[in-house]
Amino acid sequence: MKKILEKLFKQQYLSRTAAKAILGEISEGKYNSYEVSAFLTVFKMRNITVEELKGFRDCLRERCIQIDLSEFDPIDLCGTGGDGKDTFNISTLASFVVAGAGYKVAKHGNYGVSSTCGSSNVMEYLGYQFTNDKDQLKRQIDKSGICFLHAPLFHPAMKEVAPIRKNIGIPTFFNMLGPMVNPAMPQKQLVGVFSLQLQRYYKYIYENEEVNYRIVHAMDGYDEISLTGKAKIISPGQERLLLPTEVTSTKITAKDLRGGKDVKTSAELFVKILNGAGTLAQNKAVIANAAMAIQCFHKNQPFNEALAIAEEALHNKSALQSFTKLITS
Repeated sequence: MKKILEKLFKQQYLSRTAAKAILGEISEGKYNSYEVSAFLTVFKMRNITVEELKGFRDCLRERCIQIDLSEFDPIDLCGTGGDGKDTFNISTLASFVVAGAGYKVAKHGNYGVSSTCGSSNVMEYLGYQFTNDKDQLKRQIDKSGICFLHAPLFHPAMKEVAPIRKNIGIPTFFNMLGPMVNPAMPQKQLVGVFSLQLQRYYKYIYENEEVNYRIVHAMDGYDEISLTGKAKIISPGQERLLLPTEVTSTKITAKDLRGGKDVKTSAELFVKILNGAGTLAQNKAVIANAAMAIQCFHKNQPFNEALAIAEEALHNKSALQSFTKLITS
């Protein structure tokens, strides 16, 4: 590791092959926590490259426990995190809205590392039992329209790194990888990213693969459609700005989107929104992200049509029904 670190400290870069190999060695416990911490820190001090990102992804994909859900043609709604905004669980709620609207969802999630409450934290608190049993997950997605893929159960390669990430307590390149390493490898994805540069990286990677994607970044820093300002949307062959006025006439602020102060209050807010008792700002943010995901199923679908579908699924309690079925299955 010393030679690797010396190379990186000199502002040199890793090839895709080298990045894959090094992360593999880290996952096998070949380096101590201090060495791994130093390695992770390098990529906070300089930008990661597309080739390095691809190499790290190759490693995690190769070593993950894969699950074939292709018969359901699911979508994943997953953000990179790392935006420092500490919002409520927008993408997870949007996932249930999409499922409630009749589409299949394979939600990839994990505990929060740099935020108060990640998707896994809230799902666990609300009674969902994580599993990597393929038959059970298939039954869940068939019955409720959604299954939840808790990252640690599918990525044994992350076991060595997880406590180090937790101790560091800040976003690392693993946040960037989350949406790319869903063990079901869905062909449809709504990805939220925390920077324009990472959005461009995702575009470079996804445009050469058979994925119907929407990569979103709010121009004021959110890794999702926040409606607090313009959001840049990249989809196959198109880039555009989404204006808040396309979704709501009411001005939405950062305060409107704040999550709970702990897992308990985050979970209570989660259930409140599913039950139709969320604020207009909360509902609109969830609906906007769900609509963007729904568009991945329909080529050339107008956004206002997708919005109407998402809004109906939240307000008629179809999203709540999907959640209830999943929790009790």
